[in-house]
Amino acid sequence: MKRARVAYAGAIHEAVSHQDGLKLADGRIVPEKSVVWLPPFEVGTIIALGLNYADHAKELAFGAQEEPLVFLKGPGGVIGHNGVTRRPADVTFMHYECELAVVIGKRAHKVKRADAMQHVAGYTVANDYAIRDYLENWYRPNLRVKNRDGGTVLGPWFVDAADIGDTVHLPLRTLVNGKPVQQGNTRDFVFDIPYLIEYLSAFMTLESGDVILTGTPEGVVDVQPGDEVVCEIDGIGRLVNIIASDADFGR
Repeated sequence: MKRARVAYAGAIHEAVSHQDGLKLADGRIVPEKSVVWLPPFEVGTIIALGLNYADHAKELAFGAQEEPLVFLKGPGGVIGHNGVTRRPADVTFMHYECELAVVIGKRAHKVKRADAMQHVAGYTVANDYAIRDYLENWYRPNLRVKNRDGGTVLGPWFVDAADIGDTVHLPLRTLVNGKPVQQGNTRDFVFDIPYLIEYLSAFMTLESGDVILTGTPEGVVDVQPGDEVVCEIDGIGRLVNIIASDADFGR
C-alpha cells in the first residue's frame, strides 16, 4: 500500500491515491495540486551512505570500500514532493542523488543479517543533493555539502515493505527537464540492506522512523535554477523537485 502525508485546509492528513486526486483519511477527495506534500512519515535520524554503488565510486575515481561510508543528517534538511531546493549563487557544481530510502519500523539493536528485514517498515524515494564545491574530501562529506536546508527531498509515497518483498532489486532513474541523466538498480548496492542494518545496529540503536539513504548510482550532472529534477524508483514512486536561485529565496 502507498500512503502520503499532506497539508490541506490548515491540517496534516494521511492520504492515498485516488482516480480524482488524493483521498484523505477523513474521506475527502482533493486534487493533488491543492495540497502541500510532506515527507510521507515522521522522520527520525537520517543515516546516509556514500559511494554505495560501484559504478558511482568508479565515476568519482575511487576503488571498492571495505566498510560503508556513513554520515548523519538532521531533519531540518528534509522537504517533500514538489518542494523547492535552493542552489547558492556562489557554487559551480550542485547535483541530485536519486536514492532508495529505507524506513525502519521497529527498534533494531545488534540485529543479525538474517533478521534485518524484519525491522524494515517500508520505503520511499529520496533525492539527496550535494554541492561539490564545499567537499573537504570524498571520504568525509561535511555539513555544508550534505546537510543543507531543503537539500533532502523525500516522497511522495511511503510503500509498505511487504509490497516489495525481501529481495529489493528496483530500477531507478533521474530526469532533468525531462531528459534521462541517471539510471541504476538497487541490486548493484555495494552493501545491501540487511548488511547495513546489521552493521549500523551493532554500534547504534535504530528507532522507528529512522531512515537509511542507500546511495546513488553514476550519472550525476550539475543542476541550475529553474531545472525540474525527477527521481523515479519502480514500485516506489516518482519524486519531483524544482531548483531555485538565491534571488527566489530573497537572498
